[in-house]
Amino acid sequence: MRDRPARVSDVHEIASAMPHTTRVEGPKGNAIYQVGGKSFVFFRTPQPDAADPDTGQRHPDVIMIWVESEMDKLSLIQDPGSPFFTTERFDGHLSVLVRGSEIGRIGRAELTELIQDAWLSRASKRRGERWLADRGD
Repeated sequence: MRDRPARVSDVHEIASAMPHTTRVEGPKGNAIYQVGGKSFVFFRTPQPDAADPDTGQRHPDVIMIWVESEMDKLSLIQDPGSPFFTTERFDGHLSVLVRGSEIGRIGRAELTELIQDAWLSRASKRRGERWLADRGD
């Protein structure tokens, strides 16, 4: 079966399907997915660090996804074909950013793996081990 381009709706579907996940609403109604009170996917409100370089208009569709390590972050943001990016504001923060309008540049399978890894990076060790064992990993 051929992978299809990822969609923003897939982000919600995949994140909410992870065990022990809670969706909370941010102060402006933006979705935040958490495990054990720790965010792993965060739909950002428009911020000055992610804006159109020509107009200065803030991007309204930026999604922050946690990663396990700085190496994982660098592999995503340094790939020229990747839609993932970061800003100076997130130097040293284990997350990547992606615009919802650009998420189709990756496949749903890659998005699934990325969100599952984000969940694992924030879940307790016990929950992570249980989830992996239940999957046979």
